[in-house]
Amino acid sequence: MAHPLLTNCPVCSQTLKITKLHCSHCHTTIENEFELSKFSSLTKEQLHFVEVFLVCRGNIKEVEKELGISYPTVRGKLNDIASSLGYESKKKNEVDEKKIVTMLERGEISPDEAIKMLKEE
Repeated sequence: MAHPLLTNCPVCSQTLKITKLHCSHCHTTIENEFELSKFSSLTKEQLHFVEVFLVCRGNIKEVEKELGISYPTVRGKLNDIASSLGYESKKKNEVDEKKIVTMLERGEISPDEAIKMLKEE
């Protein structure tokens, strides 16, 4: 019986290294240090979500329908998976819209500059 691949040590939680591969057909055994895919660190639930996302060709509306979840939940799951894979989510530029409007009213910036600042958010 095959068991799911362990990626973290059950004792200290550090990343495990795969050091042995074995063929059950011809009994060949290969020993070395093998790298795991980034995806091996994802949970079963996350892998299922990735599979659904790919089958839906990245169409979030289709993912919503397939999984019966809301748009914010889909986005949250995508962000969690990206984070688990080692990618940091891009932070939006934290420019206060009211501050931009105030600067525009005072003539400190042009309408084009205001539009550009708002689009960068």
